[in-house]
Amino acid sequence: MTRALIVGHGQPGDPGPQQRAIEDLARRVAAELPGMSVRGATLAMPGALDIADDATLIYPMFMATGWFTRSELPRRLALAGAGGARILPPFGSDAGLPDLCLELLRAAALAQGWRLADCHLMIAAHGSGRSRAPAQAAQDMARALAPHLAEVRCGFVEEAPFLAEAARGLPVQSLCLPLFASRAEHVTDDLPQALAQAGYAGITLPPVGLAPQVPRMIAAALARAIRAS
Repeated sequence: MTRALIVGHGQPGDPGPQQRAIEDLARRVAAELPGMSVRGATLAMPGALDIADDATLIYPMFMATGWFTRSELPRRLALAGAGGARILPPFGSDAGLPDLCLELLRAAALAQGWRLADCHLMIAAHGSGRSRAPAQAAQDMARALAPHLAEVRCGFVEEAPFLAEAARGLPVQSLCLPLFASRAEHVTDDLPQALAQAGYAGITLPPVGLAPQVPRMIAAALARAIRAS
């Protein structure tokens, strides 16, 4: 039986909730792939990667191909005895993600009775002090979505423009799309605090990684990887 492991960052200070969340995601992906074993692990949970071996397909539940996917994840897999495991492109690199984000934005605007073309969008993302890849991924998404909206901005947790700065001055008819894979501290704490500081009065969507379409998207990526092997 083909084995796959979905790996997320997790939350180092309190690894249990995010570990349970990615295990739940793995179960929903497995339901789309009869005959495949799909499990979940986070880098923050001690020993979680030990279930992988060299034959395991690794699906990074990360938003960019950056330091974690290129350096830290391979290093941690090697320490777990799975240095030969095949690491797939991360969730944030999925070619279907811009269309999914557009679908989510259209639904959110429709629920408010707004035309999407009249809405302003802030993409909230992580950014990084050590790699350009996370910010680049958010900016690529902004360019893909810009033709459908009145304005698109990006705001980051770890680099300028920071979240509060990016959100300042947005009108009521605005949407905030958290470009995060899970509902961890940046989404539950940093983002709401920054939006409140900026006086943001628009709508904030759930993080894109929690969209109900995501398990099927991941399953499709795993199925493609198997066919290509």
